[in-house]
Amino acid sequence: MQCWHGNIVAMYVDIIPNRGSAPAILLRQAQREGDKIRKRTLCNLGDWPRERIELLRRLLRGEALVPPAERLRIERSLPHGHVEAILQMIRRLGLDSLTAAKRCRARDLVVAMIVERLLCPCSKLASSRHWNDTTLGSELGVGGADVDELYDALDWLLARQSRIEGKLAARHLQAKAPVLYDVSSSYYEGRTCPLARFGHDRDGRKGLPIIVYGVLTDQEGCPVAVEVYPGDTGDPTTVGDQVDKLRTRFRLARVVLVGDRGMLTEARIDTLRGEPGIGWISALRSAAIRELVQEGSLQLSLFDQQNLAEIESPDFPGERLIACFNPLLADERARKREALLAATEASLTKVAAAAARRTHHPLTPEQIGEKVGRVLNRFKVAKHFAWRVAEGRLFWERCEASIRQEAQLDGIYVVRTSEPASQLSAPDGVRCYKRLAQVERAFRCLKGRDVRIRPIFHSTEDHVRAHIFLCLLAYYVEWHLRQAWAALLFEDEELPELRARRDPVSPAKPSASVQRKKATRQTTDGQPIHSWATLLLHLGSRCRNTCRLGGDAEQVVFDQDTEATPLQARAGDLIRVYPVPGTAVAT
Repeated sequence: MQCWHGNIVAMYVDIIPNRGSAPAILLRQAQREGDKIRKRTLCNLGDWPRERIELLRRLLRGEALVPPAERLRIERSLPHGHVEAILQMIRRLGLDSLTAAKRCRARDLVVAMIVERLLCPCSKLASSRHWNDTTLGSELGVGGADVDELYDALDWLLARQSRIEGKLAARHLQAKAPVLYDVSSSYYEGRTCPLARFGHDRDGRKGLPIIVYGVLTDQEGCPVAVEVYPGDTGDPTTVGDQVDKLRTRFRLARVVLVGDRGMLTEARIDTLRGEPGIGWISALRSAAIRELVQEGSLQLSLFDQQNLAEIESPDFPGERLIACFNPLLADERARKREALLAATEASLTKVAAAAARRTHHPLTPEQIGEKVGRVLNRFKVAKHFAWRVAEGRLFWERCEASIRQEAQLDGIYVVRTSEPASQLSAPDGVRCYKRLAQVERAFRCLKGRDVRIRPIFHSTEDHVRAHIFLCLLAYYVEWHLRQAWAALLFEDEELPELRARRDPVSPAKPSASVQRKKATRQTTDGQPIHSWATLLLHLGSRCRNTCRLGGDAEQVVFDQDTEATPLQARAGDLIRVYPVPGTAVAT
């Protein structure tokens, strides 16, 4: 307002309704003359944006206008969505309560390390730094924790491992239900841990000691327990500990242990026969299958009309033998054998050429034999070659009879089990054995970038055991998250049902729904399909912003989460309705 010669003049924005059209927005001037008010239109603001009109109205009212940066400042943004989702699943599973009934500092640190293992698997020192760069530290109140506290929490967790595994077994393992078991190893960086020894290295890191660990899961592959062994421990020798754990600690009166042919050897099975309430499902080695063919117990003509048949053999009394033939497996074995034979011949050709060039100082037969031995050991096909050395020259040829004999068994495998037909049908026996692939998937997630159990750096035996158990708990959360988010991932949501009814021997075929999902790369509601890693990244894009509001005289600080995208909201909804066996967690 301005006052000229005693008259009051006012300027304002007037919005006048216009029937059937947009309202007229006018800048007007009003002036009082005696008892009358005279109005005059200065201009039409109809083509102005709404934001500019609102600013003009505030200016005409006498408000002080300041730039938004001076009024509201975002001081920090921390990734929050992925932290929220994993914590939500942990609480849904009741894993925090399984660790300790009452909340305490050690429990919060363990939960934080489990979450960090899935977000950014790294050392304990790096974990205590990184979780301050997300909302994890503030969510659990562990932002100021140092590395010594984390190692103390690992000791606290290790002391509770037996009790936690017992609760997981009570939730997931049922009497008479198959229990899957397999062994793997990871390489160790260091020299101080007594568990680190040289043994059968599965990681391909030559020259480094390893640590062996065996994982027990239910029949669907959900992890339940883990046991750690020195690196020179053979796989079969770990079976006794698992039997004792199942019977004594988990108190299962009847259990069927499923292990591969390298785990449940003939000696281990002889031991299991003397264990009451313990059954097994395994498979025969190729040498045993060849003996069955030679003695006539397994006739190859059985597979002319079918791909599965039960057979009997006096060499396996009290056992059921289920012979299977997979044509795709036969083709793959033939292809791989031919590739190994060709690679061996190429290397032998080089050895022969090197021997032929040595005319002045010819190689001795022993030297040539040593080179040939290295080649044959590398490709593992020595039985298919006959070779000799004459006058400093190397001669070889393929043993076609040996190759034909081995090719007869291509695609054939035999499952062996102690379970009677009344308890386990032949197709179900094959299905149970093939479910060992679920334990292999667990090892891939544990060793891969999901959890990164390796390399192992901890210097003491207890810290190594606690680290591996912590990784198992992290994979337990990941396993359930993958189940809950199957609709958002490149997962076949019908797979559990398909496994129960499809032919267990024939090559598996994906369902129509997952084929459609992969072709369109979208969910049924139009959301983009993600991998596990990219879904976590997308969830992490939902941030928690620390904002400061007000001028110098008065400042207000508050946290504001960004709005969830439809995909982020869907991920949270799927966790809230996820069914957890044996829990009474509220939705």
